[in-house]
Amino acid sequence: MSSTTTSIMIRRLCCLQSASPSVPLCSGSSAKKKPLVLLGAPQVSAVVLDALLNASTSPNSLFEVAAIVTQPAARRDRGKKLMLSPLATHALDRGFSSDQIFTPQRAGDDTFLSNLKALQPQLCITAAYGNILPTKFLDIPPLGTVNIHPSLLPLYRGAAPVQRALQDGVKETGVSLTFTVHALDAGPIIATETIQVDDQMKAPDLLELLFHKGSKLLIGELPSILDGSARVKAQPQDHSKATLAPKINPDESWLFFDQEASVLHNKVRAFSGWPGARARVLVVEKNGQQKTLEIKIITTRVCDHESVQFDEADDVAFIEGVLVFPCGRGTTLEVLEVQLPGKKVVNAAAFWNGLRGQKLKKL
Repeated sequence: MSSTTTSIMIRRLCCLQSASPSVPLCSGSSAKKKPLVLLGAPQVSAVVLDALLNASTSPNSLFEVAAIVTQPAARRDRGKKLMLSPLATHALDRGFSSDQIFTPQRAGDDTFLSNLKALQPQLCITAAYGNILPTKFLDIPPLGTVNIHPSLLPLYRGAAPVQRALQDGVKETGVSLTFTVHALDAGPIIATETIQVDDQMKAPDLLELLFHKGSKLLIGELPSILDGSARVKAQPQDHSKATLAPKINPDESWLFFDQEASVLHNKVRAFSGWPGARARVLVVEKNGQQKTLEIKIITTRVCDHESVQFDEADDVAFIEGVLVFPCGRGTTLEVLEVQLPGKKVVNAAAFWNGLRGQKLKKL
């Protein structure tokens, strides 16, 4: 989609927030199918949209996707460009008109709720939408609102379930399909699917995998959701076992090498993509002068060398193509890829060669 087309679409979407349609936006669609509304924003939401659109074209389909609700256009690329959310962009590419895409600042905005009611949606589905849904929203669809949550609820309720699970080093996680209630991720569970987590898996890859699994789970459960039987079979959560997954704060992304290597490795995996894992290192020139360097640590693994000899306790070694950092409790972390500010990701060998004989120390 060209920048000119995107700008036009953004203006149209913004204008539509203040105008209520006099007829349902899906009035040209088949009256036999139940209208659904999908709420989401990031790229993983587009995975769910594709699954719903593909299923809705089946001859026996009972539903259609009547509209999309997403975040307002925001400035990206360091604030230079006003851009639609990935879900909005994908919906336009899939043939949605701009008047089928809502971008309210808050899901409780009166104009937005009026527009939503005009659609008469039977069911709403949320997939990484990112806004709190007030009771007056939840009261609109008679079949309720169903959420795809990338954890095995009641574990990791909150904004960052994938990142917090990886940070904890879990070996197993999954995706849950729940009815949405006012309390955070606390609704009855319709279905779950469990997956094993590889110790090198990073947050963006795990998130995408879980939403692919969640999409298939949703499509499989939609018949029971639409006929109301899912309400009967849905199981209440055991709130006594609930754990929280609070939003990531960029200040958390710093690595401190007095911690064990496994803790640092899990943080690198968890914070991959955004905000990234950052570290400060000391570069010692041949004349003894020192300078501090901030780098992003992209890919790591826990060192499998039984004993690594360092000239000094804070030295960083280069062994067999990787940077080796001494860490807490005698552990060591191998760093395979790094990124300097404003530069591309490079492997450890390229970074080490760029030092041209200067020493590297941890801080």
